[in-house]
Amino acid sequence: MSFELLRDDLAGGPAEYLTPAVRPSLVEAQQWCKTLATTHYENFHVATWFLPKRVRPYFQSIYAFSRVADDLGDEVADPVLAANLLTTWQGMLDECYDEPARSRHPVFVALQQTIAETGVPRQLFSDLIHAFQMDQTVTRYESLEQLIGYSRYSANPVGRLVLWVSGYRDEERGLLSDKVCTALQLVNFWQDVVEDWERGRRYLPADAMQRFGVTDEHIAGRVFTPGFKQMMVFLTDYARTMLLEGGAISGTVDRELTVTLDLFRKGGEAAIDGIVAQGYDVLRARPSVSKTTKMQLLGGALVGKLGGLFSSDKPEARP
Repeated sequence: MSFELLRDDLAGGPAEYLTPAVRPSLVEAQQWCKTLATTHYENFHVATWFLPKRVRPYFQSIYAFSRVADDLGDEVADPVLAANLLTTWQGMLDECYDEPARSRHPVFVALQQTIAETGVPRQLFSDLIHAFQMDQTVTRYESLEQLIGYSRYSANPVGRLVLWVSGYRDEERGLLSDKVCTALQLVNFWQDVVEDWERGRRYLPADAMQRFGVTDEHIAGRVFTPGFKQMMVFLTDYARTMLLEGGAISGTVDRELTVTLDLFRKGGEAAIDGIVAQGYDVLRARPSVSKTTKMQLLGGALVGKLGGLFSSDKPEARP
């Protein structure tokens, strides 16, 4: 879907994200978000298929917000310009909450319905923008604790947004979700060591590197040592334990949401298995999940979806 574009608000960012000159209708905005979600990240599209149809537009607007913000930070070479664009995006978010009639960007037109119908807090979206702002200035992490602090902004708000629009607002579930989301973020870092390094970033924590005798030179030269393997065993075990602990959330939500949460969690476990299967050598090639494993995950999710249609076992959402 194309709009006549206004060349100011997000100038300098990806052209497809520029603000339209004319405010789109809600239907047009929702279609824009749906297209972005289904063309940029297949796994998100598949996972949301297992959700109740009524809440899918909420998830698509949330994804679109996050996708644009991520690209404003990652796809703009100049960190100063990227930071300014993210500041603009925050201003557009504030306008969406404070003066919704002024919003013209399809993301915020679509997001207004999500906000109006679910009451989702502004801070969760602002936290995501904060994480992308951090990416412009922080390119090395000294400890696992620091990485977990980053995930508090970069990953955990996504899980809490999912819970919120699904009707679950209590802190107990929120903390379990945080563990799953943080673990998924860490696993992604462990998979992308070389790619991140080539982009000038290192998410392997310095304290773990020092503990196992790993240096930046090992990453730069793709030198896989026994110490590097021991470090990866430690880091992947750490993430797997978090996934296991956070996975308890699946027993506390309705069956349809459980299917989606389990799909993401099991995807994280499969990614860890991919690292293990590669002998923990993430320097040689990016570990991936095989097509067979993906089909097994989807098959299990489909069975869960069908089972949920005939089940009345739905834990009550607590405000």
